[in-house]
Amino acid sequence: MGIFSRRQGAAVEASSFGLAGVPSPRGEVSGVALDPALRGLTGQWTIDRPHSRIGFSVRHAMVTTVRGAFADYESSLYFDGERPSASRAELVIRVGSVDTGVEQRDAHLVGADFFDARRFPEMVFRSTSARHEGGESFRMTGDLTIRDVTRPVELQLDYLGSVLDPFGYERCGFDGTTTIDRTEWGLVYNQRLAAGGTMVSEKVRLQFDISAIRSAPSVQGAS
Repeated sequence: MGIFSRRQGAAVEASSFGLAGVPSPRGEVSGVALDPALRGLTGQWTIDRPHSRIGFSVRHAMVTTVRGAFADYESSLYFDGERPSASRAELVIRVGSVDTGVEQRDAHLVGADFFDARRFPEMVFRSTSARHEGGESFRMTGDLTIRDVTRPVELQLDYLGSVLDPFGYERCGFDGTTTIDRTEWGLVYNQRLAAGGTMVSEKVRLQFDISAIRSAPSVQGAS
């Protein structure tokens, strides 16, 4: 993924690339070369859940913000430093793991009014393309599926760098955000307020605070 395209403290050169195997011609950006350091980052990466947060925030009753996160999810991230267009990313979130800090509210969210977790237990993001917007900023496009409805979304990504941590893990991080209209995925429940407006905003901000670690290479012929 393009978010892994710089070393800690190294400058990023502008590039244009795609994900999920979408080809991107080498000459698409005139006079720009890929950073050779990218080759060393080629491989499979996994989100480190204890040091990451997949969350959201939404306006409640027009005057305050409710924040929550999902504790249970799986990730598959592959970065190709030689050919970034071959990189890909997938995130599968189990909506039943939602946690807003209020048990009654969480039960409402997993019920039929919102996620309907019994019928639609997973929310899925699959990348389709990405581009470098300069400096540490990237833009990633992907398909987001909620309640079996799939629609495209764009994530703004800020790359945080890479490091070898004290436990020997090669780690890199980024922050990602996007805002969606939940009604486009069938999340239409609401209540009108007497003074005007609604109880729950239709706009929801998704937040991805990610620390990814390089996966151990598979051993050929291992039992």
